[in-house]
Amino acid sequence: MRWRNDKVGFDDRPVMAGGILLISFLVPIIFFGWRIGRPPYYPWDAYWTSLVITTLTWLTCRWIACWARTRYPAFSHVRRRILVQYGMVLVLALLINAVAGYWLDEVCLRLMKLRSVPMHGDDTGIASISATILCTLLVMTMYESIYFLSELKKSVEEKEMLKRESLQAQVNALKIQVNPHFLFNTLNTLAAVIPENPRQAVDFVQQLAKVYRHILEVKDEPSILLKEELEVLEAYAFLLKTRHGDNLAVTIRVDESTMRQRIVPLSLQILMENAIKHNIVSAARPLRIEIVAAPDSLVMTNNLQRKQQSIESTGIGLDNIRNRYRLLGARAVEVEELPEQFIVRIPLL
Repeated sequence: MRWRNDKVGFDDRPVMAGGILLISFLVPIIFFGWRIGRPPYYPWDAYWTSLVITTLTWLTCRWIACWARTRYPAFSHVRRRILVQYGMVLVLALLINAVAGYWLDEVCLRLMKLRSVPMHGDDTGIASISATILCTLLVMTMYESIYFLSELKKSVEEKEMLKRESLQAQVNALKIQVNPHFLFNTLNTLAAVIPENPRQAVDFVQQLAKVYRHILEVKDEPSILLKEELEVLEAYAFLLKTRHGDNLAVTIRVDESTMRQRIVPLSLQILMENAIKHNIVSAARPLRIEIVAAPDSLVMTNNLQRKQQSIESTGIGLDNIRNRYRLLGARAVEVEELPEQFIVRIPLL
């Protein structure tokens, strides 16, 4: 048995050892009226019986608590988990009390020639059941309270971590404004376009300004309309296709009704940047990027043709996108790598 695990929340061995000894000692005094030093005298045989039953009941409570937390891990299942585990614990505890009590009293005590312990009072059965129910509820409530506090602490720590990562993601998103590699390629492309096609050069500068203006506008936004993200993505794709020509093909197929949903800002631009960065883009091996709408998600696919040597990363990647979606409490970003395709599914908010 794993004594320290996430389903318990703490190392409960000291509490278990002390609790079992203490409860086993107090139950005969509280529920059966036996006393130390005066009549009716506390029979020590009763302590061993109480110790065995308490140990079996405690271990059963612990096992059921771990099982229930594995079976119903979601926060939405807390009520069901509590009802199931308390119901199971009470039934099994009463069964243990009845079977173990009978076995210890009728079998062990007689076969081992130990004196039988006369029970005090006429309501022995009620006292025994009451002790079992109360002690079981006490143990389960202790485990549930400590587990709840442990999960609450982890939740707060995780939320703070995600906030820090979200802020870092925003900072990293701003780094693209001064990314020397991106600026170098962009300016080289502009310098080549100006003498050949001045009109295209003007369009190129306008689209470049649109991309940077968008980065400044959304740097503090947790989410934006998909329509706004796609408009800027088309401007970004224009810059890339101007540079790569027919070696790069970008296809966007999204219904008008889907445009009203929301998405984490710059996520599509980051994914497109990564696709360009990590794949070969050439006349012999053109790169094809496709963006399509699926139920409750947006799917970006590119043919996989990895470069032998990857270029320096800007620090903006899938991890930052995943963390920002986690911070919003949305479904997880799904990534699938096939032999010839790389697929990313982004939830729509």
